[in-house]
Amino acid sequence: MTRHFPLRRLLLLGLGFVLVMGLAACGSYTAKFQKSSKDYSSREPNDPKVDHVQSYGTLTAKTQQSSHDNRYFKYSSQTSYDVRGLPGVNSAIVMLTDKNAYVGIMTDWTATGTKSHGGASTREQDNSGTTEGVYNVDTGGKTPVYREMVTPYNSYFSHKDVSDLSSEFRQKIGDTVRKDNPGLNEVFISANREFVNQLLLFARASWSGQPTEPLTGDFNTLVKYIFSQGEAIPLPLQDRK
Repeated sequence: MTRHFPLRRLLLLGLGFVLVMGLAACGSYTAKFQKSSKDYSSREPNDPKVDHVQSYGTLTAKTQQSSHDNRYFKYSSQTSYDVRGLPGVNSAIVMLTDKNAYVGIMTDWTATGTKSHGGASTREQDNSGTTEGVYNVDTGGKTPVYREMVTPYNSYFSHKDVSDLSSEFRQKIGDTVRKDNPGLNEVFISANREFVNQLLLFARASWSGQPTEPLTGDFNTLVKYIFSQGEAIPLPLQDRK
């Protein structure tokens, strides 16, 4: 004798199957999303990018300006190359000192979640001139400013405040820097336009082989101003008397 299931029961069984499969797919997608090297926005406790000790920023209870009293600095080509290879990073400059690393970056669109929050963009660039065939959409100028690494127009992206970069993004950068340089005390990261442009000047001095000892005080002034609210305003090297 053939047994017939009521239509209502068949519908319920079908809905249950869809729900179970949907939850399984959702869980699989979430896990893949968290593990992806191109995502810094999941911010889940079990995300492998944040499930260990914080690797960036001042790790003491309070930021101290004395932590930026470096005795020397030098440009690290290898670590700069490794950071530049991370998803979301377009360009990177890594400077090493006797105790810290200072990282200046530009971001791009090769990863999601590089910003620490949504809403209004924290980018410092106006790239609308690209569609109009000009460099500076405000003046109509067509000539880029090549003396700067980061410009206000038609440039990859800088972000004004240190906190504008997401914690997962900075963690990944910090991990990369510490892997190359395990003896560091702190790793400081910023995508601030002024910081990156000034850091480039110090990097040029370092890789050109000129003595950097006379510039250490100026370097410390820059990093104190950016990372610990230093009062002295850093002047670009070309503006020093």
